[in-house]
Amino acid sequence: MSEAAVISRPAARKVPRSVWTVPPAALLALLFFYPLALIARQAFLDDSGIANVAEFVRVLHARFFLNALLNTITISVAATAGCLVVGLVLGLILAFVPFPGSGVIARLIDTFIALPTFLVTLAFTFLYGSAGMLNSGLMEAFSLPTPPVDFLYSAWGVVLAEVTVYTPFILRPLLAAFSLVDRGQIEAASVLGARPFRIVRQVILPAAVPALIAGGSLCLLLTVNEFGIVLFIGAKGVITLPLLIYSKAIQESAYQVACIIALVNIVLSLGLFGLYRLAAGRLGA
Repeated sequence: MSEAAVISRPAARKVPRSVWTVPPAALLALLFFYPLALIARQAFLDDSGIANVAEFVRVLHARFFLNALLNTITISVAATAGCLVVGLVLGLILAFVPFPGSGVIARLIDTFIALPTFLVTLAFTFLYGSAGMLNSGLMEAFSLPTPPVDFLYSAWGVVLAEVTVYTPFILRPLLAAFSLVDRGQIEAASVLGARPFRIVRQVILPAAVPALIAGGSLCLLLTVNEFGIVLFIGAKGVITLPLLIYSKAIQESAYQVACIIALVNIVLSLGLFGLYRLAAGRLGA
């Protein structure tokens, strides 16, 4: 009797696998693609909802946009180069120069990833600002009427703050790559009379190139979109794309202009993200 009931019971229908793609796709469309579509739409419409492509072209040729684009690229490239240099030096020391507490120092450097960017900028203001510790000490020691150190409120101050914040993004993949370097090759090169610089150049750096590319492209992506450091420092004449978007949207209520600049920033960011994913794929991340 029970066997007959089991036989007569209809088989449970299997849910097609394609159904499971609907919830994440809908969530992604709602939280990501829909806002992007609104920005792209507003970039070609004026405040009354009428198509205004001429404004798009005008903004792309405007001096304020070109200056902001140039500042963004210059600062991000300079900061990324600084992160690469500092990260490489720190990585070589931490990985190949044994000293007590190297692991603790590496973990302390990692904590910068968890800190908000404005905290580093605030610390720099206390150290290097017009009324900071350095300027106060120099003015008191040499009886100077004005602060002698004023680089903080310039593009160099922004670059220094970004190097401090984003160097750990270079250091992490570098240390991972250095851990895979065969120490036997280093010892063999040293026995054969190779100097430390040659060992670094011919043995260590080839293994670190993918990590440098991956970390550098990530730093470039993050510095291009950096807003808090530039805003908090308030450097005169240093207007980047994120800061220009904020200025046009919030301070001037020029929403079409802000969306045009935001669309350019999005395209630039997606291109850099593609570069990062390509480099990370080569690294095996």
